[in-house]
Amino acid sequence: MIRPATPNDAPAAVPLLFLAMEEIARKISGTNDMQVVTHIFEHLFREPANQYSFENTLIYESDKGVSGMIIGYDGGRLHELRKPVLDYIRWQTGAGVCPEDETQPGEFYLDSIAVAPGNQGKGIGGQLINAAVERAAGEGIPKAGLLVSTDNPAAQRLYERMGFQVEYTIPFAGGRYHHLVKKLQSA
Repeated sequence: MIRPATPNDAPAAVPLLFLAMEEIARKISGTNDMQVVTHIFEHLFREPANQYSFENTLIYESDKGVSGMIIGYDGGRLHELRKPVLDYIRWQTGAGVCPEDETQPGEFYLDSIAVAPGNQGKGIGGQLINAAVERAAGEGIPKAGLLVSTDNPAAQRLYERMGFQVEYTIPFAGGRYHHLVKKLQSA
């Protein structure tokens, strides 16, 4: 079942988030100490009005617990949602490296998508993407977008099968990423 996240989902959701972006989380936190990084991201997940908030997260939960998650938000709000993230990280570690903008206005940005290793290959990621895309269309946003590493052609093929197309390639957080977009019918 896919449902909106709650602040109480932080202990299950943050390890999944790190499957999608652990290296980036360490870079923007300015530390390789995963205990500190976990503390930061669990705090951010529990708080409203930020990039990694429960408010922007859908959870896939089965009888065995939380096994997938997706974070998505209006790309036009990136700077507004990123500011509390960087402010909190600066307060915690003195760091707060601001990565390049990865989204833009007029796009519902699928920031992070992850499925627990024992549940991968079962269609959970696709269901989460479809649910997020439905949310975007319901908000009247005309397209959904995401980044995929140029080193991850398998994920790129999955997104392309779901109707996403490469729009351009950008540097992001020290890597190269394709920016893929899907136009939404009901937006």
